[in-house]
Formats: sequence, C-alpha cells, structure tokens
Amino acid sequence: MMGGMGRNFNGSYAEYVLVPAHHVFPVEAGLSWAELAAIPETCYTAWGSLFTGLRLTPEDTFLIRGATCALGYAAIQLAKALGSSVIATTHRSGKLPLLAAADETILDEGALAPVLSGRGITRVLELVGPSTLRDSLRCLAPGGILCHTGVLGGVFTLDGFDPIKEIPNGVCLTGFFSNTPTPEVIGDMMAFISGHHLRPTIGRRYTFDHIADACTALDQGTVDGKIVVTMD
Repeated sequence: MMGGMGRNFNGSYAEYVLVPAHHVFPVEAGLSWAELAAIPETCYTAWGSLFTGLRLTPEDTFLIRGATCALGYAAIQLAKALGSSVIATTHRSGKLPLLAAADETILDEGALAPVLSGRGITRVLELVGPSTLRDSLRCLAPGGILCHTGVLGGVFTLDGFDPIKEIPNGVCLTGFFSNTPTPEVIGDMMAFISGHHLRPTIGRRYTFDHIADACTALDQGTVDGKIVVTMD
C-alpha cells in the first residue's frame, strides 16, 4: 500500500524501498509470501470501498460494476464472506465465468439501469468510472450508496455533472482514495481475511528473471487476477 509514495513523497520500488516509518505495519496472516504479496493495494482498496465508502452490511444487495479485475474479485470475496448478496458485471461475455463466486452475473452492454432499477440494489461499487456512473446511480434504491473507486472505462472526470439533477433523490454518492491506511484498519482487514479463510486471487506468478514478462502482461491486461513476482 503505497500511501502516496511517488506522489505525496519521493520513493519508488527497487531492491530497497524507503517509506515513512508511520507507514510500516505489522500484520498477522496465515498466508504464503506470494499470497501476502497479492493483498496490497487491491484488498485494502476493496476493504475501504466496502466498509468506509459503502458501509456494507449482510442485508445489502450489492452491485459491482466492472468486476473482472483484481479489485473486483477482492470485493466479491469480501462481500460474500460478509453475507451480502452480490451482483457482478463485465462487458466481456467470455469473462462471465470468472465471476462465478457472485450470486448473479450480468453482461454490461452500457445501460444497466433499465435492467436493475427496481431490483432493490442498496450498494454499488463503481469500478468502470465516470463513463457509467450516471447509469449506475439510477440502479440504486432510495437510501442506497454508490462508491466510485475505479476508472476502468478510461474516463477520469464527470464533465458537466449536475449533482442536483443526476443524483437520484435519497441516493448518496461517495468515493474511496487509498492513500491513508492505518495499522488499525489493516489489522481489522487481515483479521477478517484470516477469520474467513480467504485467499487472494493470483492470476499468474513470475520469477524475478521474468519480470519484463510480468510488466508486459500487466500493460496488456492478459492476466485475470493479481500478478505476483517472486525472488526465487
């Protein structure tokens, strides 16, 4: 979890990493080193989105828009462990089987509100971003919350957005920015992961001598799940 490294303060990944002392946390987890490497930053972003942004509960009907990404898989895992009912979407029909852990999967062809409005959806995790956010807001029941966390759609701003007209009455819009982890939050997250025997979704592992291949796979989006590079 970078906490702003490279943005808020100087630093990058190398043989050694220099970070502020307050950003080093002890963790307890029954995970292998490769599994532990797949936790940040994905699981923390999912955790913060679900429990800080959305205040997710077991009673919620939860829509994840753009779920076939590492963050989406983590959100499904956490929400199902909590007991929420999960609807997951992807815009690629070939990736629907990857969302089998959700209660329902939907092929997203751009307009979900005509399909999902009235279904009692109380929480939405928006991972596609501003390109679909207006439509996602219309999927929510009164009292529902949308958390904007991802920008998979490649659109980064809501130009011309009119909150009064475009946020439905009684619906809330929030977001989650993952730059401020704390030891308490990370401890709660790791305890939840361990207590529910969750394992992060690792799409592919590379040894360090194939790190160029790992970077290529990341850039091309050919791996479903987290990419982990091991030193052995």
